[in-house]
Amino acid sequence: MNRKKKIYETLKKKDKRANAKLHKSNKPRYISKAEREKIAAQQDSEELNSENNEH
Repeated sequence: MNRKKKIYETLKKKDKRANAKLHKSNKPRYISKAEREKIAAQQDSEELNSENNEH
């Protein structure tokens, strides 16, 4: 019985891993605080440039 159980568990683990690889998370990629500040600064400078070009 133990041998059957062990084989079944290993196959179950293998299936679980394969299934996990198929279903990727929909969670967005982590962006650090410093990176967010850089992006915000770039957007601010772009807005200022576009406002200066309009006047």
